[in-house]
Amino acid sequence: MASDLDMGAGPGRTGRVIRLNPKTSARQMDWLIWGLLPHDTADSYSVPRPLHARAETVAELPLFADAFRRRRAIVPANEYYQRRTRGGPPQRHAISRQDGQPMAIAGLWESYVWPDGRIERTYCIITIEATGAVAAIHDRMPLVLEQDDWPLWLGETPGDPATLLHPAADDKLMIRPLGTIGKGRSNVSR
Repeated sequence: MASDLDMGAGPGRTGRVIRLNPKTSARQMDWLIWGLLPHDTADSYSVPRPLHARAETVAELPLFADAFRRRRAIVPANEYYQRRTRGGPPQRHAISRQDGQPMAIAGLWESYVWPDGRIERTYCIITIEATGAVAAIHDRMPLVLEQDDWPLWLGETPGDPATLLHPAADDKLMIRPLGTIGKGRSNVSR
């Protein structure tokens, strides 16, 4: 059964995000919309809203660079879902930490102010080249942070967050097959 910390929500839906409050610098958990809308977007109605930012280019691409410098976040999740794109037939998988602890997925957030004054807060997650068990089914995976790295990632302690843009030294994730996918539907047992 999925909990509210599962990354099963689709694009455009709200998800829980931990970020530093811009006014108080205290950690807070908020509901943000998945799909990044940069604060300086000129045409907010037609601009793409990326769900992911590649770790290899997040610091340089104009779409993400400002948020990477100033608005990093953590997206908590018990598990996330991934369809197999390599090494076998299409199949959906649930991916979680081997130790059973929630994942802290690296993300970015933005606040966009609409012409009517309404503020829309959005986010995306950072992906890296897949390693370990995940590499057998897909080429990319979310960047999962270790608890000791949270203060640096969020900007609570000094340092270069780019040093965290790599997978953990050990394979900390496990995958669990959910069912095969055929002709647009999943054969998942419930």
